[in-house]
Amino acid sequence: MLKINVLFALAFFATTIAFGQADPTSRSWNKPVPPFQIVGNLYYVGATEIGSFLITTRQGHILLDGGFVETAPQIERNIAQLGFKLEDVKMLLNSHAHFDHAGGLAELKQKTGAKFIASARDAELLRAGGHGDFRFGDTLAFPPVAVDHIIGDGESIELGDQRLIAWMTPGHTKGNTTWTTKISDGAKSYDVVFAGSPTVLDYQLVGKESYPGIAADYERTFAVLKKLHCDIFLSDHGSFFSFLEKRERLARGEKPNPFIDPDGYKRFVVQFENEFHQKLEAQKKTLVPATSTPKPE
Repeated sequence: MLKINVLFALAFFATTIAFGQADPTSRSWNKPVPPFQIVGNLYYVGATEIGSFLITTRQGHILLDGGFVETAPQIERNIAQLGFKLEDVKMLLNSHAHFDHAGGLAELKQKTGAKFIASARDAELLRAGGHGDFRFGDTLAFPPVAVDHIIGDGESIELGDQRLIAWMTPGHTKGNTTWTTKISDGAKSYDVVFAGSPTVLDYQLVGKESYPGIAADYERTFAVLKKLHCDIFLSDHGSFFSFLEKRERLARGEKPNPFIDPDGYKRFVVQFENEFHQKLEAQKKTLVPATSTPKPE
C-alpha cells in the first residue's frame, strides 16, 4: 500500500490565499481522473488521491465527499460525463471535516440543492469552515457548509432502495465517519466499506492529548473497523486502497473486479492500528509532544 507523506509541512500553507491550492502536494492529489463505474450503481467521481463516490438510485443520487475547493468542479464534470444530472444528487455525505475532503461541499450543496448529512462531532467544524480545528486551528480553512441533518453511530440514511450506515470512527477528526452499504450487481451483492481515515498524524495521545479522549477514540475506531464485513474496500484517500492500480486493472477488464478486496481492507486496518500503537507507546516513553506539522489526510 502506497503511504501518504504525513510529514508534509504546513509551512506551504502559510502564504496560501484563502481556500487556494498553492502547494504541490495538494495539486498532485487533485489531478483529474476520468469517472468510471466501480460496480453496479457505484461510481468514482473524485481525483487521483482525493476520493469522491456517487451512488445512483431511481429516486436520486448520493454523493460522498467533496474534495478540495478545486475538486468540486471536477466532481460536477465527472457526474455529467457519466450521464447523470447534478441536480439529481439528493444527499451529500462527508467522511471527515478536513479541507481536502470538505472543501468542495459548500459549492456542491449549493449547486445540487442536496441535503447535507454529517456527524455531530464534525458538524461544528463543517459549519465553521474548518476554523477551530483541534490540531490545525484556523490554518486549513474551507468554505463553511450548513449541516441539514446530524447522523449518529449506527444510524442509517435511505434514498430509493439504497441504505447507507454511518459508523463513528473518531480520532483523525472528532467526528470521522466510516460509511457502509450494499451494492447489487446483477445477482450478486457486495458489502462496501468507505473507510474514514484512521491516520494519527502528529497528534498527542498521552499526557496533554490533542483533544481529551483521543487515544480512547482511536481504540474504539479500530475495534469498529475490525468488525465490519468488507467485500469492496474504498476510502477517502486513493492510496489507502491502491486506487490507481485497481483502476488500471479494471480498465483492462481484469476479473474478478479488483476493487473486491477484503484482504486489502484487513491489511489496511492492521497497518494503521499498528502505527497507532507504535506512536502511543513511543509517546508513553517520552511524554514529549510531537512538533512536526503534517498535512492532513
